[in-house]
This record gives sequence, C-alpha cells and structure tokens, in this order.
Amino acid sequence: MTDRFRLTIGQLNATVGDLDGNAARARDAWEQARDAGADMLALPEMFITGYQTQDLVLKPAFTAQAEDAIMALGMSLTGGPAIGIGGPWRDGGRLYNAWWVFRDGALVARVLKHHLPYKQLFDELRLFDSGPISGPYPVGAARIGSPICEDSWYPDVAETLAETGAEILVVPNGSPYHRDKLDLRMGHMVGRVVETGLPLVYVNMVGGQDDQLYDGASFVLNPGGHKVVQLPAFQEAVVHVDFTHGPDGWRAEPGVMEPQPDAWEQDYHAMMLGLRDYLRKSGFRKVLLGMSGGIDSALVATIACDAIGPENVRCVMLPSEYTSQASLEDAADCATRLGARLDTVRIDGARDAVGGALAHLMEGTSPDITEENIQSRLRGVMLMALSNKFNEMLLTTGNKSEVAVGYATIYGDMAGGYNPIKDLYKTRVFETCRWRNANYRDWMMGAPGEVIPQRIITKPPSAELRPDQRDDDSLPPYEVLDAILDGLVEQDLSLADLVARGFDADTVRQVEKLLYVSEWKRYQAAPGPRISTRAFWLDRRYPLVNRWRDRL
Repeated sequence: MTDRFRLTIGQLNATVGDLDGNAARARDAWEQARDAGADMLALPEMFITGYQTQDLVLKPAFTAQAEDAIMALGMSLTGGPAIGIGGPWRDGGRLYNAWWVFRDGALVARVLKHHLPYKQLFDELRLFDSGPISGPYPVGAARIGSPICEDSWYPDVAETLAETGAEILVVPNGSPYHRDKLDLRMGHMVGRVVETGLPLVYVNMVGGQDDQLYDGASFVLNPGGHKVVQLPAFQEAVVHVDFTHGPDGWRAEPGVMEPQPDAWEQDYHAMMLGLRDYLRKSGFRKVLLGMSGGIDSALVATIACDAIGPENVRCVMLPSEYTSQASLEDAADCATRLGARLDTVRIDGARDAVGGALAHLMEGTSPDITEENIQSRLRGVMLMALSNKFNEMLLTTGNKSEVAVGYATIYGDMAGGYNPIKDLYKTRVFETCRWRNANYRDWMMGAPGEVIPQRIITKPPSAELRPDQRDDDSLPPYEVLDAILDGLVEQDLSLADLVARGFDADTVRQVEKLLYVSEWKRYQAAPGPRISTRAFWLDRRYPLVNRWRDRL
C-alpha cells in the first residue's frame, strides 16, 4: 500500500440553475487536480445545482436534468482523480441531497445526507428526505467518509463512519456566512476530530446567492484538532492537500494557511461579494443609486465601486430646497473620491406638479408626512426611470435600523433591486465607513484611501424632507435605538428585560411598536446580504397582521 494520498479541494462559486456552467467549473477543477497528480477532487454540497435551490429542487424536470448532468460529467472524467460532487438524487418517491463519487468514469458511491437542517435560513426538511448513514468508500490508498454539511455538526454520522473503516473525513458543505461563523464551524469540526481520531477536510462553497453568502474558508484538521490548512474567505481556491500514512494512520501535511479576516472585514467582504454575485448572476453590469450626501448612500456607493468598479456606478443627486449645501458638496466629494459618475436631477418641479394635481383633493388639510413621502417617491420614480432606460440595477440604501422601524418610504427610497447594507445597523454603518477608509484589499475594485469624507461620517443624519430635519427628531439616538433593536431582534428580549437593562420604558415601547407595524414594509423590501444570525426574512419571519404587543 502506498503511504501518500493527495486530495484537491475545489472551493468554488456555483450558480443556482446553471447546470452546464457548474459542470464546466467542476471539469476545470478536475483537470487542475489531474495535472497536480491528485487522487481525488472534492467539491461542495449540491454543487451541480448551486445552493440553496429552495423549491426549484422539487421540480422533477430540474432534478432529472441535474442527475443527467452529474452522470455525464462523472462518466467523462477518466484517466485522472476521483471526483466527489454534490447534487440531488431522486429514488422513486424520495428525494435526497447526495454527494456523488466517480472514479475513472464509473459511479462508485452515492452518499446521502442524513441530518436535514430546518432552522434559521434552512428549509431542507420540507425539500429532501433523510437518507440512511452512508458508509465509507475507497479512493486510492485511503478509505473516505463524507458527512454532508449538517451531518458533521452531530457526532453520530462521523462516529459511524469511523467505526466502519473510514480513515479520512471529507465534509462537503454549503455552509452560509454569518459574522464569526468560522469559529463556530471550527468548534464543531474539532469535536468530530477528537471523537473519531481522524483527520478532517472541510470543503465549503463560496459566493452569493440572493440574500445568502457562502464564505468558503475551507480548512483541514489533523487528529487533536490541529489546523494545518486554511483556505481564504470569500474567494475561490483550488488547493492540493497531501496526506501521509504512518503508524497512527493518515495525517495531512501542513499547507496553505491564509489569514482569516476580523468581523469588520468579514462583513464588508460579504456585502461586497453579495452585491457582485447578485449582479453577475442576474446579468447586470452596472448600478445606480440615489446619492444624498448622507452616510448610508456613501457606503452603498463605496461597496458598489469595490464590487464592480467605479466606471460601472452611477450616483444621482435628487435635491430640493430642503437639501443643504453641505449635502450637495459631500455627495460630490464622495463621488469624486470614488471615481463614480454623479448626475443631478432636481425634484422641485415634479413635486410641485404632483402637489398641484392633488390640491383640489387635499384642500383644507395641513402639510404632514404625506408631502414628505411624495418627495421620496418621486425620487424613486426618477431613479427607476434611469434604471429602466440604461439597464442599471437600482440599489437601495436603507440600513437595518431604518428597515427595522420603518424609517423608509415604501415605493420611494425603498425602491430598487438590491440593498447591500440591509443587515447592517446604523451604528455599524458608521464603523464600517471608518474601516473602509483605513483599509484596502486586493479584492476591491474601487479606489484606495479615504473615499468617504469625514464630514459625511460626523454630521447628524437627516432625511432632508423638511427644514432643519434630523433623524433623532423622530427616533431615539442611533446608539440607543440599535441597542434596543439588538435586544428585540437579535436576542428576542422582552420589554421588561430591556427596561431592567436601563432603557426608558416609553422609548422601548415606541421602538417595539415601530418594529411590528413596519413588517409589511419589510415584506416588500429588496433583498440584501445576510451577515447576522437574525436577518429580516431569512431568520426572522413575522406575520404582517399582528395585534400582540408585549406588556410592561
């Protein structure tokens, strides 16, 4: 028996529904593995279909074509390494999340997912059937066991594989990102290694799919929980890992060890990649956004420039007489620093025309939020017109604090196709701007340096829909608002819990009321990247009509 085994990790970006494209990416990675003399290529969970497919996988025509694509690919790969690739398998009336293993053109194993996730953003329990625990399979000199994603978060599958002769655990994953997810995964995988005494290879998908992000960050652990290989986060990679066999079994040799980013860089990269992939996979090359001179639109413009390059970003200033000179200057300054186009369209005339058209119906009433919302909705109309005319996706710019309490106008500033900062609270918006000004990475396509002017970061936020308006006229200061929202949304605390922590009772009641009555707005909001564990829609789903309120 040979004492060496080479495994190639294919940390790749699949596109949901692109069966031919995903198969081509798999073939390219296999050729790289073959040229490197690898014994096996390991690709992520459900790679042939992309992940997550949601209810698309319930269509028999889709799953049949996916199976055909896997079989055609696997049977054509001869004279080189084995390949493990994820995809669906329908057996009679049952549908499985499977990992297909081919060697020299023949199917040698079909591993079925046993534990089906159904919490947070997952819904696999209603899509797939639970398969029996599959046994190990031989590849070259090694016997491989493959718990699929969720199967590796529990002891039973890995222990069964070890007891039935597995020598290396290769775990294919479609593990979505949230802040500090790497540490959470690592803890579970160390547990499997300690329990089984086997080395473990964690192969994760990378890329954006709708609201979800897959951060890659694949790794290899030796017995004892020692990490010897770490792939980069949020970037594709094809990496070869060598194992040697000794008296204590197989051990991975030390290899690439990419540094892992901190939470601020993780979130920024996730938001940037989410936007980049949403555009690329939807067929858009350019974006536009309303540039107000405020911090939210400045950050969205920066993320967009980093995602697709400033030459593909159009910023549009839509001022009225309520727009301050400082906002005009700040918007121009930021766009110039970014290198993005800035156009100006005044809304005064259109607003006055709408007001005149409605005057006979509104006669005798006093101006209120209605007139303010007309301004916001006119901006939405004009931005959508530009989007339609020039095939540029409109980005919305509302942060999580505003989305939470409805401090945004439906069909106005909420109009658009994607919101890069949807899951970022306002206080984190400020800190993220400071981070981006101080940090530049080679995966950014925008300009380096201080691209967001300090005055944008330090001035009091305002919607500028009436004279001298400030956000804190209507809302608690953002540091208070975000702390209360963190309790209500992220931790599901009661009002009494929050008051016990020192928050004013009336303020807590106000924020909770705004949170619940704004659910209908969130239902119609644009998608955006999930970066927390309680993203609206994916992780937190509430009824639109809801009369329950907590009591103090």
